Amino acid sequence: MQLTANGISIHYQLEGPENAPVVLLSHSLAANTTMWELQMPTLSSHYRVVRYDIRGHGDTEATDGEYTLDLLANDLFGLLDGLELNQVHYIGLSMGGMIGQAAALRDASRFLSLSLCDTSSRIPPEARSAWNDRINLAQGEGMEALVPSTIDRWFSANFQTQRADEVDKVREMIRGTPVNGFCGCAAAIRDLDLTDRLSTIDLPTLLIVGEDDPGTPVSAHEVIRDCIENSELVVIPDALHFSNVEQADLFNTALGGFLKRQCD
Repeated sequence: MQLTANGISIHYQLEGPENAPVVLLSHSLAANTTMWELQMPTLSSHYRVVRYDIRGHGDTEATDGEYTLDLLANDLFGLLDGLELNQVHYIGLSMGGMIGQAAALRDASRFLSLSLCDTSSRIPPEARSAWNDRINLAQGEGMEALVPSTIDRWFSANFQTQRADEVDKVREMIRGTPVNGFCGCAAAIRDLDLTDRLSTIDLPTLLIVGEDDPGTPVSAHEVIRDCIENSELVVIPDALHFSNVEQADLFNTALGGFLKRQCD
């Protein structure tokens, strides 16, 4: 389904009981709604689940130029308004977790809880050149050039071998991301700097991270945990960045238990 909000056409999906509590899923860079497939059986049996494609990804419109987290948060608020959703339980992984932080800082009243997964609240200045390098590579050689290094950051070598079927799906998802959408969102991530403001968030917050996540490590989540008073951290063993795929059962157990406590 599509709706127009904040000047673009946004693709979204709705599943689960109509009168159940609403959870919203926000994906990573170079992904789309399909990255949440392994969560859907657990979530859609108990909740009304909204998945959407972030600007420049999947079937949501890709505009040119650099994006900001504020712009992506405005897209989210436009989606919520268009669907007449006053409050949701927000779940975001990587870039999705960054958008969740930015949105909660803008208007926490729209959220009942936050689940921030394999994410960060700040990109150190010394790491920003790496994001510019990824942008330049995508612009010069296309998304295919980013696939090998991205897969190696997202999944362990063992998982790549043992679950090649799942990894191949993710490769196709990366390849299918529009270059201008990837570059626009990569610029937003490059400029991430929210840590100093996080202590103003007063929402039940779950942090989930793969123990071996190289890009948004456990230490980045410890920083967020220490800033947000009402938060808890779950470290998933034997997982890198896509902990929701590499260790789906452990991820679903942690997420499901947190949501159940918020809804009881």
